Amino acid sequence: SHPTASWVYDELKKDFSNLSMGTVYRNINILIDQDLVRKIESGSSFDRFDANTNIHYHFFCRQCKAIYDLPLSGMPDLKMLVNKHTDFHTDFLRLDFYGICPICLEINKA
Repeated sequence: SHPTASWVYDELKKDFSNLSMGTVYRNINILIDQDLVRKIESGSSFDRFDANTNIHYHFFCRQCKAIYDLPLSGMPDLKMLVNKHTDFHTDFLRLDFYGICPICLEINKA
């Protein structure tokens, strides 16, 4: 679901009444440091997080602001191509897709 820290807090607060937002952020940062969660910088004022740490791409819906994982198998290893064909060494890459999701397209048809 690519939640925000606020969403995580609201969901956990139901079962842990003494939970603080600081605790949520500290634990999210621990998970990031352990490579169990990745931060998605989506250009909004709220960071989103992804528990899928495998290499994959995201689709950002410009209308509803949802973020979707894209199941794109067979994509070329762009990092390897850059390393092979240039003098640069690429540590990681980020490739995002933007547009309108199928749900919003269907709503717009109505």
